[in-house]
Amino acid sequence: MGQAQDLVLLLCLLLISNHPGTSLDQILYTPQISPHALEGKVTSTTFSLDQPRCIFTEHANSTDAIWLVVAFSNATRDFQNPKTEAEIPSYTKLATSFYYMTLKLSPDLYPCEKEDIAILRVGSDTGCLRNLSQEHCNAPLLAPGPYSVKFLVMDDNGQPKAETQWSDPITLSQGKDPRSIDTWPGRRSGCMIVITSILSTFAGLLVFAFLIASTVQFSSLWWPEDPSQPEQLHVGSFIGKRYTTHHIPPSEADTLPVGLGPHLPPSPCLGPIV
Repeated sequence: MGQAQDLVLLLCLLLISNHPGTSLDQILYTPQISPHALEGKVTSTTFSLDQPRCIFTEHANSTDAIWLVVAFSNATRDFQNPKTEAEIPSYTKLATSFYYMTLKLSPDLYPCEKEDIAILRVGSDTGCLRNLSQEHCNAPLLAPGPYSVKFLVMDDNGQPKAETQWSDPITLSQGKDPRSIDTWPGRRSGCMIVITSILSTFAGLLVFAFLIASTVQFSSLWWPEDPSQPEQLHVGSFIGKRYTTHHIPPSEADTLPVGLGPHLPPSPCLGPIV
């Protein structure tokens, strides 16, 4: 009887050890959005994960590969770790299986040194859309999610070795419908109303100053001139004083009788009559 119990216990242990997923090393790490103050950490098609530091050194060899599993949060329970490279789900499986694997990297790309800010941007490869058959395709995400991710270590034979925990749900940013934006001024903040009022007043002052400058510039064309000043002629940009021509009297030579002028011989028609 005791031997039968020992045999049953041994079979149970063998079944448990061969159960999918139970033989993997569990890495005590949970992926998360980068905590650094970066612009665009979460967009409508991408999100940026904090790069793991020194968490795979005890679970991965230099020849192993570290994959990122991306899945809809409500489909993480249905995900089964692939047993061969042929079973690795691609980006095209996201619409049907609701998960895929991407960002295949070697362990040396996850160093322990924290020399700079390093992130993993999921969905950043826009050129990948032209060749979706790539096994590590990291194409933009077309649905808002929410998504959950985990890291999976696989050896050079395509066998899984270790995995991290699933992340918390990550929801992508969504644009607003223009028809849903309220344009009623009463809903605006006090700061926006003050700025709008200042800009409107400033624009009115500029228009008023322009009108005054224009009036001063062209007023001389309409106002009468001071009679005590010499009259001036305004022709284009030339300004000159008015002048009066004087009558030139005839010369004395013109008043002498005909033929009596100096150095003139007597006219034949005025000689003595014979």
